[in-house]
Amino acid sequence: MLHRLLTASLTSPPEELYGTLFRDVQCSHIFSDSKTFADAIPLEDPVLIIEQYHRLKNNPDFDIEAFVRHHFRMPVHIASEFVSDKNDPVSEHVRKLWSVLTRQPESQERGGSLIPLPHPYVVPGGRFREIYYWDSYFTMLGLKESGRVELIEHMLNNFAYLVDTLGFIPTANRTYYLSRSQPPFFSLMVRLFSEIEGKKVLKKYLPQMQKEYDYWMDGGYEPSEPFTAYRRVVHLPGGAVLNRYWDDKATPRPESYSEDTNLAREVMNKYGTPPDELYRHIRAAAESGWDFSSRWFADETDFASIHTTDILPIDLNCLMHHLEKALAEAYLLCDNRRLHLLYEEKARQRNIAIQTYFWDESRHYYMDYDFKQRDFTRAVTIAGAYPLFFKLAPKPHSHYVRAYIRLNFLKSGGLLTTMVRTGQQWDAPNGWAPLQWIVYKGLRNYNFHRTANELSDEWLGLIEKEFRHSGKMLEKYNVSDTNLIAGGGEYEIQEGFGWTNGVYLRMKNRKR
Repeated sequence: MLHRLLTASLTSPPEELYGTLFRDVQCSHIFSDSKTFADAIPLEDPVLIIEQYHRLKNNPDFDIEAFVRHHFRMPVHIASEFVSDKNDPVSEHVRKLWSVLTRQPESQERGGSLIPLPHPYVVPGGRFREIYYWDSYFTMLGLKESGRVELIEHMLNNFAYLVDTLGFIPTANRTYYLSRSQPPFFSLMVRLFSEIEGKKVLKKYLPQMQKEYDYWMDGGYEPSEPFTAYRRVVHLPGGAVLNRYWDDKATPRPESYSEDTNLAREVMNKYGTPPDELYRHIRAAAESGWDFSSRWFADETDFASIHTTDILPIDLNCLMHHLEKALAEAYLLCDNRRLHLLYEEKARQRNIAIQTYFWDESRHYYMDYDFKQRDFTRAVTIAGAYPLFFKLAPKPHSHYVRAYIRLNFLKSGGLLTTMVRTGQQWDAPNGWAPLQWIVYKGLRNYNFHRTANELSDEWLGLIEKEFRHSGKMLEKYNVSDTNLIAGGGEYEIQEGFGWTNGVYLRMKNRKR
């Protein structure tokens, strides 16, 4: 039954399903957020709605907004009506929020862009009304602290279900996300659950981890010329293969349709860049989760210079190394020594490539690598701390990274993501919960406890200060001036908020 429901929901994404209607609505700016109509739920058969639209749209008194509101139910923001008690400890507030942010399978709408899932799951909150891939790992950290083990298993099973059904985990369970994924944290979720339930978990989810690996490595198994790429793999000298972000489509994102088309016109007029080339880079940056940041720009001040698919990201390749190690261990548990050794060797080779292509000896820091230019990118970002989180940094490198973080990224409210102010939400002055955790845990992995505790004190203090002021847990925070709210990006700051809640609880409890 459930498979039939999923198959029925996997109709064309809204921009294909509604065609001219979708484009006209998004370009008319009825809604301040393009995601609103992408998530709207039709109140009757979409075919009938489209027919009526084409019959009526040329009438002199036709009102497109009235038409849309008559034929669609608009989505609501998650947790917007939840009234918090500012006198509660933040930990207690978060525990209350879990039920507010949890969606049940039977409550999911039919007929819209949402892909139904078989088990309950936690959404981030605000405009994010679906389960997001990499967000969920950090949410799970807090669910574990709250003793919500069953909910962790439900979410893990939902991701396994998506892999089994689609062959990969999309950005979130929406039809308009079916051409891209997000940072591959599935093996970390499996590892987290195994800390609770034991090593049998690695064996249970081995088939899905293998499918995820095959998805990311599509095109990477056959030898190819150095510095050539196919989908998410890039071939390098000596047979090394690393990964990049990618999207199989080169069109405007449905959830940001007007933003993308407006930018494409500007870029075409300014640089002559073909729109499909721009859209591909934008979508690849969206797959990274860092949408958007000067990290992906050739000119850090100019969005038009985005070139995401030219870049080998340090964090993605550390995640892929973890997946290879998890596969190696899982195959060993299954007594498959041949595949155990194969993935151990893949992980070893990737580690060599990570040290070769990402360590910048002049900066003493891990950088992204532009394989088209065959050099490091200009962007210095907190992603350079990922090798510490995964224990991939040689000890001398770790000392340099720690010093670099203290000098450049650590502020009065936590860690910056980059050091430049561009108006993009993943740049200064903003800080984000998942990266606070990655760095905090990475520092502790190398016994830099004093710096880790300093970071934790600043970050937890900022969250608690904001909660006392507004009663809200936010998607991102201004870590440079803790008296100001975070900003930038394509939408207003969201509240809820899954990964902030999770990282707060985990970090708070580790300090006890």
